Amino acid sequence: MVGMLMHFLSLLLGVLPILVLIQAQDQSGFISIDCGLPEHSSYASTSTGINYISDAKFIDTGVTKIIPPPLGNTILQQLQYVRSFPSGVRNCYRINVTNGTKYLIRASFYYGNYDNLNEPPEFDIHFGPNAWDTVKFINLSRITSSEIIYTPSLDYIQPCLVNTGKGTPFISVIELRTLNNKAYVIYSPKSVLSVLFRYDMASITNLEYRYKDDVYDRVWFPFKWDAMKKLSTDEDVLNSDSFEPPSIVMSTAVTPFNASAPIQLFWDSDDVNDQYYFYMYFNEVEKLAENETREFNIMMNGELMYGPEIPPYRSVDPIISTSALTGAKRYTFSLEKTENSTLPPILNAMEFYKLIDFSLSETQQDDVDAITNIKKTYGVTRNWEGDPCGPVKYMWEGLNCTMNDGLDPPRITSLNLSSSGLTGQIASSISKLTMLQYLDLSNNSLNGSLPYFLVELRSLKVLNVRYNNFTGLIPSELLERSKTGSLSLSVDGDSNSDSDSIPPTKSGKNKNLSVPLTASFSALGVILLILLGFWIFRRHKVTSSNSKKEDSKNSKQQVFSYGDIINITENFKTIIGEGGFGKVYIGILQDQTHVAVKMLSRS
Repeated sequence: MVGMLMHFLSLLLGVLPILVLIQAQDQSGFISIDCGLPEHSSYASTSTGINYISDAKFIDTGVTKIIPPPLGNTILQQLQYVRSFPSGVRNCYRINVTNGTKYLIRASFYYGNYDNLNEPPEFDIHFGPNAWDTVKFINLSRITSSEIIYTPSLDYIQPCLVNTGKGTPFISVIELRTLNNKAYVIYSPKSVLSVLFRYDMASITNLEYRYKDDVYDRVWFPFKWDAMKKLSTDEDVLNSDSFEPPSIVMSTAVTPFNASAPIQLFWDSDDVNDQYYFYMYFNEVEKLAENETREFNIMMNGELMYGPEIPPYRSVDPIISTSALTGAKRYTFSLEKTENSTLPPILNAMEFYKLIDFSLSETQQDDVDAITNIKKTYGVTRNWEGDPCGPVKYMWEGLNCTMNDGLDPPRITSLNLSSSGLTGQIASSISKLTMLQYLDLSNNSLNGSLPYFLVELRSLKVLNVRYNNFTGLIPSELLERSKTGSLSLSVDGDSNSDSDSIPPTKSGKNKNLSVPLTASFSALGVILLILLGFWIFRRHKVTSSNSKKEDSKNSKQQVFSYGDIINITENFKTIIGEGGFGKVYIGILQDQTHVAVKMLSRS
């Protein structure tokens, strides 16, 4: 009896499911994904009636593999395919859900030697930015499952498979089931429940039950407990509770052979800091005589947790932990009859969960939608998978984000798509990255004009669009921000251009960025006039004060030193154009006059 709990957990998780079905139930709220199933394929499971679909529309990466059936045996239909991920460190699904709805989410893995290596891998699974579990296999033919209860804050979830260098990750099935929001309530907003075991304590058939017996498709494993007596009833069990355990499970119960003995269970914790929640389910399966009483206390490590419990006849009474159990190496439950009880305790079913830290917030949804659209628009081939910002180790290449220790959702602040083979115009989705500070689109083949929506990126400090095929005007607001120093603007391009206009190529298309993108011809004229007037004014001033030496020193006059020019242009910070005779920079004099400074050569 004692110590058998975890033994049977590991044993039963490796047994291929055999299911007993009694009544049909609605599958609304079910999402059942057969990973690796050919695109557009679907079927209803012959064992459960659950409708499975291909995973093709939920993921862009991975390869499909088929598992040959073992000699003399068959495997469940949903385990015949796997999706394997030989490329990339992190590969993620994106599945649309209803935010604020509580889900049971189960990922299942059946190796079956699909790769002919006879060596099951070991890898991690993540849920968005948070670590979920490490997948390990006892042997080739056992199923491993990981299951959590989770309420998404966004309208999608992202289960990810992470290669840790111990073999190629793969997955067989992903299943989502909506739950009653009043069930499985915990008071730790940054944590989720991960199932350790779920037992039918007195199974008569030694079969596991799931849908259609369980409306939420929870899997109830039989607990083989020969040291206990089994009780059962043929009467219907009324199940109005939010947990709704299966009637077939609640129609049986274990009780001690010795009427004065307790029911005892224990399990050992790997870490004393781990936190646990338990759920016990009681239903009186015997119609008691008037002089019979069944009541008992629920003890944990010698202390009263609840009691006395009097199981109701033909009705479910769930007893749950209202706070997490923690701080012990071993947890021992003992159900002990009270002095007033004439009958020993009973136990019908039990669930046990471990609390998992999900403290890393997912990237703000508007940012995720925007960067996802950018990925689709340009066909970005980088390994952009899962949450864009987290965890930091797997942040998308070319991004930087604000990270606030889980207090606020991360925001994308930097996007570098330089030399990424981009074509077309600047994607409007960039305007949705409202916290963007740094944007580098240089060295691509983008065309059109700089869109006005770039002005609306109020946090933008650096904009680099050099070496593209842009035409047209720069929005005046961007120029003004560049002049005031609040924006570092890089818009120069083709160094082979021999004029301050965009010379057409033989095909009639414009070459790389030139001055006409930075300003209109009239604006350029104003800049040149300012420069010319400034030079004439300074020359006139020097000439008037040195009229006697005009002939001898005219050719050697210098209005500013090179150091002055460095100060005026902030060390040649902002390029506004480039012609055949050099680059043109914005400069600001001490009296705040804006001038254009042309660099003829570095010497």
